[in-house]
Amino acid sequence: MAERQTSTARGTAAAVAHLNGLVSAGGLGHAELDGSVLQAPGTAVHDVNGEVLFHRMRLERGGLPLGYVDVADHPSLGAPLLAIGQGADWQGARLVAAAREAAAERHGVRDVDEARLVAFSFPKLAVQLLSGGREVLMLEVGTWAQVPEQRRRPADEPPSDFERWSWLDELDDEDRSRRERHFHETNEVLASLHAQATGGGGGAALVSPHLIAPARWGGIIPRYTLVLTRDLHFSTRDADHHVCYEVRGQETSVWCVAASVQMVLDFYRYGYTQTRIADRLGLGTLQNPSGLPYSRDGDVAAALQALTADALSATMLTTPPFATYSTEIDANRPLISFIPGHSRTVAGFDQVISTVPALNFEGLLVYDPWPPNAGVITRWENFATQTYRRAFTAQVALV
Repeated sequence: MAERQTSTARGTAAAVAHLNGLVSAGGLGHAELDGSVLQAPGTAVHDVNGEVLFHRMRLERGGLPLGYVDVADHPSLGAPLLAIGQGADWQGARLVAAAREAAAERHGVRDVDEARLVAFSFPKLAVQLLSGGREVLMLEVGTWAQVPEQRRRPADEPPSDFERWSWLDELDDEDRSRRERHFHETNEVLASLHAQATGGGGGAALVSPHLIAPARWGGIIPRYTLVLTRDLHFSTRDADHHVCYEVRGQETSVWCVAASVQMVLDFYRYGYTQTRIADRLGLGTLQNPSGLPYSRDGDVAAALQALTADALSATMLTTPPFATYSTEIDANRPLISFIPGHSRTVAGFDQVISTVPALNFEGLLVYDPWPPNAGVITRWENFATQTYRRAFTAQVALV
């Protein structure tokens, strides 16, 4: 247990150092985060197999919530800093309490002696309720619908849109080794920078351990050489038009694809309801919804074209690199992004390159339709820590 706590503290230190470096460089919406404090150790989020994946920590300034930061606990995630959610007030204890109440009132389950957050389909969350160390119920956060039991799938088939699966158990050996190597290398450099700034390296403390205030880090943060960042706007003339994109919550636990298509069509001023889009994609009805099977991924591009009478030309890309996202956003075009078990849209990017590789960052501004009927904006998701299996681009075809 002591070893695990030490590992968590070291990962937190690395994440704080990285955040200070990125804010110093002018990334991550720096003005909003400067002067904020990370409330460590935060809430532990477990993998389906029981291991702790990451901690979600409240980010606040002057006692007021700014958002949250996800800090990796398990090295297989690939980097200490996973994601920054700005504008959301993280209250993990409240979610657990709400799950206990829903379990009693909706599912008749009251004999619970432990409850914990689980990434049942990373990064989607559920609350796992246990009695005597055994699960009695797992409820999706927000809807409090029961998460199905884990099923056996062919090795080459990704999870479906509302499915329990283990992030750790499904990593192949090569990917796991690469991620863990990168995590340890990055963690060592960043934690060392943090120690120098906070006095842990033997010098005088310049800053408190969880403060995001790069100006007080003196000359400890190495110089950044390149900062590129952009959000979608009404047009490519960023100076005279504001950010122009909105999140749409999926209306069922399995309609993430329909909601993602809806967000892109909204951007191009096509006002389709989610039920109409679901009907076009063959995803059932609100009363009897279904997800999009893996074998029909290509239907997304076809739907984008059909629902715009071919005014949009859409393309499906497999395992797209970061450059795909940055190029499309620079052209003022949103993308639909498939990760295992989920669909979201991408509406911005943040790329920071340093003289010290551990401080480099490639982040995506993700408009996520989950949780159902709400959605969430993740600003920013570390590209190095997720698996991007498909991207769908769309551009105006008429001239």
